[in-house]
Amino acid sequence: MRLSRGVPFITAVLLAGALSRPTPVTATAVDEQHCAGQERVRVPGAAYQQSACLADLTTAVLAGTPYTDMADQAGLTARGTRTPAGVPGLQIDGYFPDSSHFNATHGWRHDAQFVIRLPDRWNGGLVVTGAPGTRRQYATDAAISDQVLALGYAYAATDKGNNGADFYRDGRRPGDAVAEWNTRTTQLTRAARKAVAQRYGHAPRRTYMTGISNGGYLTRWQLENRPELYDGGVDWEGALWTADGPNLLTSLPTAVGRMLGSARDEDLYTVGFARGSEFLWPYHEQAYWGVTQKIYRAEFDPTYDPGCPGTSAGTTPEQILAPCASDASYDYVSRPASVHRAVARVALTGRIGRPLLTLHGDLDALLPKAADSDVYARMIDASGRGPLHRYFTIAGGTHVDGLYDTYPDRLRPILPCYRSAFDALVSWVERDTRPPADHTVGRPASGGVLNSCSLSSPVARAAG
Repeated sequence: MRLSRGVPFITAVLLAGALSRPTPVTATAVDEQHCAGQERVRVPGAAYQQSACLADLTTAVLAGTPYTDMADQAGLTARGTRTPAGVPGLQIDGYFPDSSHFNATHGWRHDAQFVIRLPDRWNGGLVVTGAPGTRRQYATDAAISDQVLALGYAYAATDKGNNGADFYRDGRRPGDAVAEWNTRTTQLTRAARKAVAQRYGHAPRRTYMTGISNGGYLTRWQLENRPELYDGGVDWEGALWTADGPNLLTSLPTAVGRMLGSARDEDLYTVGFARGSEFLWPYHEQAYWGVTQKIYRAEFDPTYDPGCPGTSAGTTPEQILAPCASDASYDYVSRPASVHRAVARVALTGRIGRPLLTLHGDLDALLPKAADSDVYARMIDASGRGPLHRYFTIAGGTHVDGLYDTYPDRLRPILPCYRSAFDALVSWVERDTRPPADHTVGRPASGGVLNSCSLSSPVARAAG
């Protein structure tokens, strides 16, 4: 089986922070003149912050230092992805007041951690994101931070206020943990805008929200509920939450059922999994389906099976990744109204208030696009906000780009298309250059997909 490179990067992510931290290494600092006055930048509302003036804010230099965490980024980018370097500036790490302690980064064992990066050569903009999955604030450093810093943007990322496989333990009532993600993202955006003003003398002229997976969900939610803070966003395969479905809890139980022998391939197609994605299913059985279903079900519906996952999803990779047998027969639609109300607290509506570009791979085997972004695009249209939205299906794209390394003949990384989408958003917002209409971005037969993607290269059929 060609899975040996896949499962380790997931288990590394699940256990990073609980079992190990990066060895403190001092990154190369720049001269005093470069750093003069930057110590006056304070992040409003932060309970603690520490600043470092660095010769390079990108992962090319920060890898192996306390200023990033490469283990938490594992699997999100394909090997051989080109990332820029040589961006000097100020990095601020810290945390906002919070009562939970899942995040062990820097030895703080304190949630609501953030990172803000302020490049010396600033273009007047700010990019904000939240961690994908159950990762933490450095998760998208190579995927997002390196590129936008090289373009001159300030950058801010949050751990969402809780993280790790036990995130569902945060809060007092069902849905509290996910609701906090939205609150923390808003909090960081407001604080980062003020920190930017302190550093450069004026607030950002443009603020963009973006993210991957759960970070894509945050992008959708922020543009629906806090549009005044942003000028636009790029949503990379955002998770869809709707009170009546579809959502994760309407598709993943069938996947767990297939793992345990009570569901067939046809059942997966029925709930949205794509024909042609079958070669990815063994990996997702080992690394995603079981753990994702049980921890999100525990977040919104803890009384369904109080003993699994119980007070913890586990302490070993095997325990964490194992499914709950009861989830094979979980039926979200028939669950009590209280469960639907818990999801409704974080549900999306499609009523975006700023331009949004969505990307989703047609071979996504965790958040199948037929049950996710296809639905969200229809929600936006139904709300009358269609002119603010563009939707690009990425042929050969799947949920994490790292799987391209295992299947280079069948997959394509989404990151190059994401970079093109970000450029298209900026052109739309700042120069009124309209992006292409919704379509499927084809996978070139001759390869060449690792570091390039043109959004204006559709295949014959339109996106769903």
